[in-house]
Amino acid sequence: MKIRNYIVFASFMILSSSIFAQTKEFRTIENNAFNVGEKLTFDVKYGFVTAGVAVMEIPKIRSIAKRETYHITFNVNTVSSFDPFFKVRDRYETFLDTEGLFPWRFEQHIREGSYSRDFSAFFDQRKNVAKTKNGSYDIPDNVNDIVSAFYLARTFNYDSLKVGDSFHLENFYKDKVYPLDVVYRGKETVTVEAGTFNCVMVEPLVVEGGLFKSEGSIIIWLTDDEVKMPVKVKSKVIIGSIDAELTKFEGVSNKMVSLKNK
Repeated sequence: MKIRNYIVFASFMILSSSIFAQTKEFRTIENNAFNVGEKLTFDVKYGFVTAGVAVMEIPKIRSIAKRETYHITFNVNTVSSFDPFFKVRDRYETFLDTEGLFPWRFEQHIREGSYSRDFSAFFDQRKNVAKTKNGSYDIPDNVNDIVSAFYLARTFNYDSLKVGDSFHLENFYKDKVYPLDVVYRGKETVTVEAGTFNCVMVEPLVVEGGLFKSEGSIIIWLTDDEVKMPVKVKSKVIIGSIDAELTKFEGVSNKMVSLKNK
């Protein structure tokens, strides 16, 4: 009888643990910055030369792990005239929870010259485990990949910050969790092909897994409103710098108020 009672108790504990894992309470974040249908196009410049085109897009909602997610894609391709010098065909994807703004899956497909890399991770946010082809790794609640962290940063309120203040995030890449601080660098008015915008400037301190191979700072200009649309990116590389400037935007929230007449 004691053995039977023990088995019943153990079975109850296992069942309870399973139910708890399935009913984990996730955070909810208000998002007035972006939605399905947003498409942002950038010219990528190396010095004075337009070397490529980058497109950030949210084409649809996808169901992942029984949760609704924004399917976000980020593609960087060199233009045909630049391909003979250094051909780039990079693609990133993240599946961002629509309520909690944390990722469920991340993919990275790098084709840069003769270098190639493919990486993917499934983030089991219920069990706090990241799964890759090389194994499973413990992750904290609401861990980010580099793309999901960027979209999350668009929802932050920078109005009360002083220059140098920061938000702390955690970014998983390959087999580790890295710190990712987003530092506020002030405000500036920026003119690009898409228009003239009042912007806030932020600097993500990326340790590993960034969108560009950089040897120094990356500064991002976001519109100074609820949308926080990226307008310009300046990334230092080994020789010179790479600039990405917004040329076209579609499907952007009507809450954007920082666009000025040229």
